[in-house]
Formats: sequence, C-alpha cells, structure tokens
Amino acid sequence: MGHGATAAALAGDAARPAGQEMDLSMQGSPNGSAGSPVTDIDGARFRSVLGRFATGVVAITAIETGTGRPTGLAANSFTAVSLDPPLVAFCVAHTSTTWPRLRGADRLCINILSEPQLEVCKRLALKGGDKFADIEWTESPNGSPLIEGALAWIECSVEQEHVAGDHVIVVARVHALDKYHDGDPLLFYKGDYGSFS
Repeated sequence: MGHGATAAALAGDAARPAGQEMDLSMQGSPNGSAGSPVTDIDGARFRSVLGRFATGVVAITAIETGTGRPTGLAANSFTAVSLDPPLVAFCVAHTSTTWPRLRGADRLCINILSEPQLEVCKRLALKGGDKFADIEWTESPNGSPLIEGALAWIECSVEQEHVAGDHVIVVARVHALDKYHDGDPLLFYKGDYGSFS
C-alpha cells in the first residue's frame, strides 16, 4: 500500500478522530508494544490499535438548505447496515460544524472516493470556506452533489440518529445508488492515505 499525506498533516478537523469534518475512525500512529495488556484505554492507544483496520473514504454531500450551496464532509466510518430495507450508516462527531448543515437536506449523497481524490478529501476536511472550490460535481437523481471521479454514489435520507459517546451514529435509508467510475479506492490505514500498489 502506497501512502500519501498523513492525517496529522491535514488542517482543521482532518487530524482528529472519527466524524469531525474527516471521520478518521479510531485511527492513528502505532503506540505501545505488541501483546502488552490493556489496563487503561487512552485515546492514542485506542486509535493506534483500531488504526490497523483499513477503511475506505467517502464524501457525504448535500445542497445546504437556505443557501442552495453544496457542502460536505469526508468520513471513513461508513458501512452497509441492512438490505431490507436498504440502510447504511456513518458516524459524525458532535463537534462537526458541517453535519448540522447537511442533516437538514432532504437527500444526502455518499460518494465513495477513488485513490486520486485525496485532494477532494482534504478539501472537505477543512473547516470554513468554500469546500467545493475546485471540486467538479454533477447532480444525483434528486439533486445532491455527485463528485466527479467517485467510484460509486449512494443517495439517501437520514432515518435515525443514535448518540454514542462523542459521536452520533447516523442511519440513512438508501433511495438510489450506482457505480460511477472504475479505479482503485482511496484507503485510510494507520493514519495515512494510500491505495493498493
């Protein structure tokens, strides 16, 4: 796996644990020796151990109610939940400033990012400013931002939210989805971005 920018190098919420503007679910740099017993679970050790689980990266986007402008955040805490009904889920930190702007939209678009889209991920991880500056996008069937170059898209609406510690687990109902482009996924592993190589 070839690595790109480290999470710590990203500005704003990108260097924080799961669900800020960039959901870096429990991932970080190695800490501690192999096999040492866990007596106190501190944040660094938690991220280090769970960081050994490689994940893909998605961009959760919507048209902001009121302004009509596209907005979004990057996340790696994304999973399929149910086939019948079709449900997916992702986690967002309570401190996210973008989630309150997304959750009011009728539809969200989950874009599965490809390996060349590291810059898109970085852009959506920033706080403030025009997150969609220099990001090419078109509309999903119900008008949500569909980012050019994404591997696939999933259009959904918020079904439930469950408070879980310092995050909220968002369960969303899928209304439409499709493959978009071929290519390799953007991966996140042990605090770094990369791809298969």
